[in-house]
Amino acid sequence: MSRATQSRQITIRKLSANQSITVAPDKVALEEPLEIRIRGKAIATTMRTPGNDIDLAAGFISTEGIIKKRSDILEIAHCTDDKTTDDRNIINVYLHPDISIDYEKMDRQSYTNSSCGICGKKSIESLQSLFPSIESDISISIEKLNRFPEKLKNAQDTFKQTGGLHAAALFDKYGSIVYSSEDVGRHNAVDKVIGYSMLREIDLSSTVLMVSGRVSYEIIQKSLAGKIPIVAAISAPTSLAIEFANENNQTLIGFMRNNKMNIYTGHERVH
Repeated sequence: MSRATQSRQITIRKLSANQSITVAPDKVALEEPLEIRIRGKAIATTMRTPGNDIDLAAGFISTEGIIKKRSDILEIAHCTDDKTTDDRNIINVYLHPDISIDYEKMDRQSYTNSSCGICGKKSIESLQSLFPSIESDISISIEKLNRFPEKLKNAQDTFKQTGGLHAAALFDKYGSIVYSSEDVGRHNAVDKVIGYSMLREIDLSSTVLMVSGRVSYEIIQKSLAGKIPIVAAISAPTSLAIEFANENNQTLIGFMRNNKMNIYTGHERVH
């Protein structure tokens, strides 16, 4: 995990049940912009929690369909030569010369925020055309799945301090966490774990992605881009997430609480 500071201490006034007011320290989650550049040109800005920025950028360009594999990236690093802004908030990616970029198209869809991600940027049809349906023979027991919420909770170090971050974790078929990440944006947390895996060439075709909140269509799309067959969540999926998961042979599980769950699609992978 990155050692970048993900929270900040502030002073607040706390109102108790008996209406008394006390001054106390508190920690809040950091939220700052990250500009992602390809070959020196900005293609997107996302509001994120600092930390694992390289993973985030790699995951973003992967789940956006800009790259297909690790070897498409020649170099990825924080920008160190832009004196007009904070270089900690800029990531520059250099791609293989064979990768072409439509910068004009990227300019039209260049801003994502911490709650929405790719909302309104692309049609469903265009995204479906980028990534093939899932082919995976993974099977996982209900007993293992029921342990995931507690394992995810235990991995949320900054959430324990602030109560203000989403989390995503990849589990292998044996029920162990491969990697986890936290972020103010749920889509960023997913990009971070997918980017981490892509940069290390970890095969995700037999993994489970678990998220701490609801599952939107975008979370399912990103997991499809990462070839992740099973998506599980503490909260509910949206109607479009269910439809998209069903169309692309993904298993979608929601309301994983108190040893209970709802299986919306792909029930054959759960036993």
